[in-house]
Amino acid sequence: MKWSKEKSITLFYFVLYLTVALTIALHQPLNDTFPSLPNPPDEHSRYKVPLYVCNHGTIPTGYEEELFSGNCRWTYGFYTLLPYMVQGYVMRFVNLFTDSPLALLYTARLVNVTFGFIMAYIVLLLGKKLFRDDRVRWLFCFLVTFLPQSIFLHTYTNPDSMCLLSTALMLYGLVRGYGDGFSGKSCAFLTTGVILCALSYYNGYGFILGSILLFIAYFIKKEAGKWSLDWKPFLKKGIFISVIVLLCISWQFIRNYILYDGDIIGLTSMDKLVRSYGIIRETYFSQGKSLFSMLFGTNFFMKVALSFIANYGSTTLFTWKIIYLFYLGIFALGIAGMIFCRSTGQEPLTDRKWLNVFFHIIMVFCIAMPVILLIQYAYTKDYQAQGRYIMPGLIPLMYYVARGLEKLPLWKKSPEKWKNVLSVLVMTGIVASLLIMVYVSALPHYLSVPVL
Repeated sequence: MKWSKEKSITLFYFVLYLTVALTIALHQPLNDTFPSLPNPPDEHSRYKVPLYVCNHGTIPTGYEEELFSGNCRWTYGFYTLLPYMVQGYVMRFVNLFTDSPLALLYTARLVNVTFGFIMAYIVLLLGKKLFRDDRVRWLFCFLVTFLPQSIFLHTYTNPDSMCLLSTALMLYGLVRGYGDGFSGKSCAFLTTGVILCALSYYNGYGFILGSILLFIAYFIKKEAGKWSLDWKPFLKKGIFISVIVLLCISWQFIRNYILYDGDIIGLTSMDKLVRSYGIIRETYFSQGKSLFSMLFGTNFFMKVALSFIANYGSTTLFTWKIIYLFYLGIFALGIAGMIFCRSTGQEPLTDRKWLNVFFHIIMVFCIAMPVILLIQYAYTKDYQAQGRYIMPGLIPLMYYVARGLEKLPLWKKSPEKWKNVLSVLVMTGIVASLLIMVYVSALPHYLSVPVL
């Protein structure tokens, strides 16, 4: 069987992901190490949750003393627990063979490396559905998977990794469903994505709402000037998805309702616990400062943008300025091309114009919602100008960037030979940026301190 170019790129894609992800996961330290703080954000506190599951075989409440870290009077036990449960029970299995603290830490991290690997595969499948030009398809895959901050989130203990996987599953289920009328497989992908998102990260909930709206919209028809809902397939497929989702996620909210006096999310109870210790968080809102002063008086958007691209360690390790300029330039060109340039003749998702328009409205909503939630949280709860909080919008954003680059006159008017050159140059820039961030900007800091 002849070895094709497609197979070579695919092999490179997965090998590069595993090489870089394992390098980070196996070398970054767990605890705070001054002055560089190369440890991942709050991992020393997050890791206590799967470690509790590993040690006790049960999931904790937010009040467990084992989960507190120093003077920090709140715990990650109040948050969604599925990612930590998966890590904890896999650690519990590994603990049958070894008591090594390092082996258990690596196990927790490698669970997320695995989530990232599955996500990379789903993104690959999604690209085949979204792009006709293989060069643009691979550009999209590289943008999603090899953005330095994207791969970083799959290398330490956090819920973000599962959330990113869930958005890939939901979007793939929707795109596939729009093509096959929501077959059993498409519904399975969508259902799995909704479940994982609901049980992993609240910032991704906008994607769940968007998926519900897009699912319903598919069954709305306009015939002879009249709108109607195709009830039979809608109920058949919708009830199946709803029942499975509710069966799989309801335990979390029922448990919270019982444990936290009706607080199904758990975050209000966490705030009450913090206040019970006399701890008051000073925020822009509590100090009477305007939202405008936070957004534009602190370079908020620039900080978020830079840390969305590459910001390792405890938000302390940055990389070369040229890498940020490279990505900001790619984003600007892609978005400008998407907005101002004519279509390239790419086949739409459906033959219903209004549904295609609605799909893009929802995708923009999925990009914007994490940004809105971040701004609200930073202003009223805790100032955090960090790009990792808006990562749930990563895949639709990169779709528009790739599509926008494809619509630019420079691309459309170039002969095939130059399109090959341009695509290779951009993808080389993406890979080089990742390698520089990991092996030049971050790894020396990792190697300078002990892991535990």
